[in-house]
Amino acid sequence: MLGYCLIFYLFNKVLNYVLKTRIIPTLLYKDLGLVKGVGFDSWRRVGSAMQSIKVYNMREVDELVFLDITATQDSRQPDFHLIDDLADECFMPLAVGGGIKTIEDVRKLLMVGADKVVVNSQAVVTPDLISAIANQFGAQSIVVSIDARKTKSGDYEIYTHAGKTPTGLCPKDMSRCAQEAGAGEILITSIDNDGTMEGYDLTLIEEISRTVSIPVIASGGAGKKGDFSDALRCGASALAAASIFHFTEQTPLEIKHHLKDQRFPVRV
Repeated sequence: MLGYCLIFYLFNKVLNYVLKTRIIPTLLYKDLGLVKGVGFDSWRRVGSAMQSIKVYNMREVDELVFLDITATQDSRQPDFHLIDDLADECFMPLAVGGGIKTIEDVRKLLMVGADKVVVNSQAVVTPDLISAIANQFGAQSIVVSIDARKTKSGDYEIYTHAGKTPTGLCPKDMSRCAQEAGAGEILITSIDNDGTMEGYDLTLIEEISRTVSIPVIASGGAGKKGDFSDALRCGASALAAASIFHFTEQTPLEIKHHLKDQRFPVRV
């Protein structure tokens, strides 16, 4: 009986974690340090990855996303030694992306401490990689990241290689295919809104959220507390942000208190 009670308790703890809205700071890594830009350009230095992780540990954030934004362009593998060092200091779930091309890359990242991998360009180049990761490590281990820009016609187009390469692909179609292949989550980023701190692209978030049933992480444009609640009302399950935490006094905890006041389920 005690064993069943323990299993039930753990199940409810996991379910409670999954159902809570997550606030996820994003760390963009380039040339040995963290950067932040606008529209995937004009990169500005914002500190070191290790220092940021230690700060976020103290602020008890829900999760971190670490993206090596030039690894794919430079045809580099993920920096496994760096991730090993960062994961040792990271007291929250860590999702890692950049340079992932093979199932072996994923295996090594998970072995050195990553909790999830984030696959962007390679999900377009080699779609079978999504199902390979899901089949071998589970859906919870893979986040498919989609970077989209609005076209002149008002539709959206996916760009890969840090927003440099247009693909002609539709984010909704890609999201649907990623879910069918076994992805656990979709990270959708508006290139147009990225770094502007003028709010998320709510239309894009709503389109993706209506297309898939797996969690959608909204990214690109958060600049004030209300932007987060707006994105949740459009269907996002979790909220990623960078500039607001680098360039303002706002903290993830303050955002969560705001969301709690708005009656969204958060972990505070």
